[in-house]
Amino acid sequence: MGAEEGPGKSIKGSGPSLWDPVGIGGLRLRNRAVMPAMGTGYGSTEGRVTPRLLSYLRHRAAGGVGLVVSEVMAVHPAGRGFQSELGIYDDSFLPGLAELAATVKKEGAAIAAQLHHAGRETFPQVIGEQPVAPSPLPSRAMGQTPRALSKEEIIDLVGCFAKAARRAKEAGFDAVEVHGAHGYLVNQFISPYSNRRDDIYGGDQDGRFRFAREIVREIKREVGPDFPVIFRFSSSELVRGGYDLEYILPLLTLLEEDGVDAFHVSCGVYDSPGNPTCPGLHHPEGFNVDRASRVREIVSRPVIVVGKLHDPRLAERVIREGRADLVAFGRQHLADPHFLAKAAEGRYEDIRFCLSCNQGCIERLMFEFRPVTCSINPRCGEEWKERGVKPQNRGPFLVLGGGPSGLQAAMTLGEEGAEVELLEREEELGGQLRAASRPPHKETYAGWVAWSRSRLEVLGVEVRTGSEDWRRVLAEKEWKGVVVATGSRPAMPDIPGAELETNGEAREVLLGKKDVGERVLVVGAGLVGMETACYLLERGHRVTVVEESETPPVSPLTSHGYYLHRRLREGGQLRLGCSVREIKNGVAVVFSKEGAEEIAADSVVWAVGSLPDDEPLRTAKDMGMTAYAAGDAVEPRRLLEAVHEGHGTAMRLLFEEENEE
Repeated sequence: MGAEEGPGKSIKGSGPSLWDPVGIGGLRLRNRAVMPAMGTGYGSTEGRVTPRLLSYLRHRAAGGVGLVVSEVMAVHPAGRGFQSELGIYDDSFLPGLAELAATVKKEGAAIAAQLHHAGRETFPQVIGEQPVAPSPLPSRAMGQTPRALSKEEIIDLVGCFAKAARRAKEAGFDAVEVHGAHGYLVNQFISPYSNRRDDIYGGDQDGRFRFAREIVREIKREVGPDFPVIFRFSSSELVRGGYDLEYILPLLTLLEEDGVDAFHVSCGVYDSPGNPTCPGLHHPEGFNVDRASRVREIVSRPVIVVGKLHDPRLAERVIREGRADLVAFGRQHLADPHFLAKAAEGRYEDIRFCLSCNQGCIERLMFEFRPVTCSINPRCGEEWKERGVKPQNRGPFLVLGGGPSGLQAAMTLGEEGAEVELLEREEELGGQLRAASRPPHKETYAGWVAWSRSRLEVLGVEVRTGSEDWRRVLAEKEWKGVVVATGSRPAMPDIPGAELETNGEAREVLLGKKDVGERVLVVGAGLVGMETACYLLERGHRVTVVEESETPPVSPLTSHGYYLHRRLREGGQLRLGCSVREIKNGVAVVFSKEGAEEIAADSVVWAVGSLPDDEPLRTAKDMGMTAYAAGDAVEPRRLLEAVHEGHGTAMRLLFEEENEE
């Protein structure tokens, strides 16, 4: 981007800029950046606004976004998708909703309430009854058989959406967004994949479109023509039996006639393979832009596009090229709530970019049933706990290890103004992320390591690499605290033939330190093993993965897991319930319930876990120091746990709190 193309400036003769104001109906936004709805789990179990949610949204609004769309708000008690989903189905919710709207607007952003009914995409344990849907067809994602709604119930639900919009207006929201995407109730009516009715709400395209149209028209009658209504929809369902873009385009022109003021273009449903509703590592950047561009050709209302759009420079191109009018940045707001303010000042090197790993956000909410966070931003969702006081302990502190846990610990200490040094035995920082960033599409992990190194330089943290003399460094100063983030060493087998050169360890292979032959047997189907297998497949090797467990450790339901399993099916083989008992030259002896067999293998690559390196922790404690382990030095864990543990350990040292081990 040249000097004349800087943030906040429009090129003469070009299209509008991301930084230009824009209108949705009568609502004027300060720029074209949107924070889309993202479920957080920060609401109360009764579905009410909490201080945690208010603080989280206040920080995002303060980052410079033009429009914040609230997370899903249930228009009916049986429409909740998760236990802590916000409610808007009763007037008793109004005080909290009013506080939420006022909090966001005080920071200069506009706010829309997203109106939602989960339909069949929920559980009886959440809503206390059998889920409802257009037809009694279970989704693959939830596995719950719903009951079909009666016509009377459908008419009542149309009214529920309208009354919810009225409450949003009364609470001070600037607009509402009807959630018609991702396999929820409105989407269920639209789609032949989930709607097999033969009455006026099904049967053909007009019938399946009826529910969405009635909702929009009834909302407009309830709140008046000047209150903006946004319609979010899946442009393609990307599932066998679902609809494509050409199917839904006629609905959009009808909804425009009914009063929709803007269209929010997403894609996929929760049954879609690889979860394109929250695109992971293997989806390309801006993968939904082409569909949004097609939508923009046939509607005259503003078009919002969402889908792995993290970089404002990419958003700027999308808008200037006329492919969308606004761009929604979802998970990027979790990773760095102030990224827009930084971009507006041209400080792109300071932005902590989302990795699209999905560990802390959608997977945590959907599969672990826990509130969202961000793998690389441990303060996400914890803003309400800000202490407002300076730490008692200012160091000096020593961080042993430059992997993700050590990097984050050093950054947290430096951000609090403490004196801190980091020691790493390798010549490069990153720890296990150096190997983890080598498999296909995981380059963003290396980008986070580079950003962390730059951040440490800005904070004035002394970093020493290529030094294994940690004992001498421990004795150099009277350290006020030590973070031991020395990682782990690979576990290797104790079986006949383990000493042969045929054997190698996954990290060695990924880092190019170990050559392998044409036929490779990978032992262990966890993330490391599966990613190593895909890395080798991309390089033309013939790969078989064996795993002792009868079920795959990596779930194919996650975006990343789906890709790994698909890639292995396409080019390799996964054998479950198998253990390697012996290695010979050119073969591995494998046992399963069918008995023993020999699998041809020029190389055997082991990915069967790690053992914590806890010697530095014992030594520091023996020297009388306050020392805590973090990351893989405690036990092997994901990036999410490593980063958060590094941050938490640093905070305990700063504020001289008891270790929570």
